[in-house]
Amino acid sequence: MTIQVVIKPNTYIDSVSLMSLSTKANQIEGIDQAIIAMGTEMNKEVIRNVGLMIPAIEEAKTSDLMIVVKADTDELCESAFVNINDLMTKKDTSTGGKGEVKYSTISSAATSIPEANLAIISVNGAYAAREAKKALENDLHVMLFSDNVGIEEEIELKKLAHEKGLLMMGPDCGTAIINNVGLAFSNAVRKGSIGVIGASGTGSQEISVRIHEFGGGISQLIGTGGRDLSEEVGGIMMLDSIRALEADAATKVIVLVSKPPAPSVEDKICAQIKQCTKPVVVWFIGGNEEKVTEAGGHFAKMSKEAALKAVLLTGADESKINKKALNIPLINEVRAKLTPEQKYIRGLFCGGTLCDEAMYAAMEKFNNVYSNIQKNPEYRLKDSNVSEEHTFIDFGDDEFTQGKPHPMIDPSTRIERFKQEAKDPSVGVIVMDFVLGFGSHEDPVGVMLPHIFEAKQQAEQEGRHLEILGYILGTDLDQQNYQGQIDKLIVSGATHASSSQNAGLLAREFVVKGE
Repeated sequence: MTIQVVIKPNTYIDSVSLMSLSTKANQIEGIDQAIIAMGTEMNKEVIRNVGLMIPAIEEAKTSDLMIVVKADTDELCESAFVNINDLMTKKDTSTGGKGEVKYSTISSAATSIPEANLAIISVNGAYAAREAKKALENDLHVMLFSDNVGIEEEIELKKLAHEKGLLMMGPDCGTAIINNVGLAFSNAVRKGSIGVIGASGTGSQEISVRIHEFGGGISQLIGTGGRDLSEEVGGIMMLDSIRALEADAATKVIVLVSKPPAPSVEDKICAQIKQCTKPVVVWFIGGNEEKVTEAGGHFAKMSKEAALKAVLLTGADESKINKKALNIPLINEVRAKLTPEQKYIRGLFCGGTLCDEAMYAAMEKFNNVYSNIQKNPEYRLKDSNVSEEHTFIDFGDDEFTQGKPHPMIDPSTRIERFKQEAKDPSVGVIVMDFVLGFGSHEDPVGVMLPHIFEAKQQAEQEGRHLEILGYILGTDLDQQNYQGQIDKLIVSGATHASSSQNAGLLAREFVVKGE
């Protein structure tokens, strides 16, 4: 094996483009591994950890672009660089190159396009807060996709946005739908009267697709960034968003989505709900039902329940909604196939909130549930690469995405872990999500098919049944062909769950003994 690097001085490419480029580069024939990233210390550490570090990489500056390739021969590396350069210089010819204008600063863009009112920022975290502040100072709402922004900077930005009456979505905001336009990772859903405010990207996506399935639609979907409901930030963005949607004539019902919020922030949100003149559905995983109901809100324990309550609050006819209850005969059938040794669930997720929802469902029945995102330090994995008993992994967490594409774009890290878990004779069920929509992989189920076939065949040869449970987050309007993805999953011999909620409950019930 040989490792080569090309350093492009003072060449900046935003993180979204880098994720896409890295994914495509790793698909080039003959390449063992490729990383395309800016020359930050964090990215160098990632390169070091995966064994690709060579002296030339250490010399790269934060403003330099690094293209690192590992292949069998020098010739394959050099050929890969040519192909990667072609990917980087390939231009969109759909408009014939006409009418495209590029601006070097946010200020010049704001001046040239006075009707613009929103800036989407995806730059290195070291510069993201600076650019977001410029956008706010130019009276632009901001969606800040970038992560690795300091919490003090986040607070400063959100206070400035609050003073100016602007939205400051993020940092690390991966999902939004504004005026029926999907931003970053989002699904194609019908326009309607339900407004969603989410401190969780895939959690918000899940609510939006379930609302779509139940016949409702989205007025606005506002992302706050994952830290908004922390003690330090204090829910600034969610509180401002509740007020904004309350004032929005197109919004009739509001849904709030978050992983477990800080208790003091939950109190602030409940106080705002109490003042709100519109119905508010609250899905805070592990949240306090008593607080929400006392505030006049509608508490939902799980995602499908939250979406259903929201749709019904718009006046929908419940008798016409297919709620897709749990398949009890299927549960009994799978239990009968598993041996006594097959006691454990292994959850391998792209979406953090989807992982959380399945994990909390398991925690209701089991006290030995481990994860890389467990709030309880006693049950946080000592090594995220080694499972313990019931284990749920969020592959979208920072430890897996530093210097690498998100698993919704590049599933290679999860595929390797899947192959590892499938060999464990104590595993009864492997549950996975497949996220469709804007920004996601064009065929997330398809890339898993050969590995599912192989794992099930190997298990069968060893005299055991391996239950593989898949949930596809998407709609009939998404570009990846929702029904086609379901069909592929079923053909592989895996079981299809109709919602994130049902996936978590089915995985849990499959391995419950003696019931």
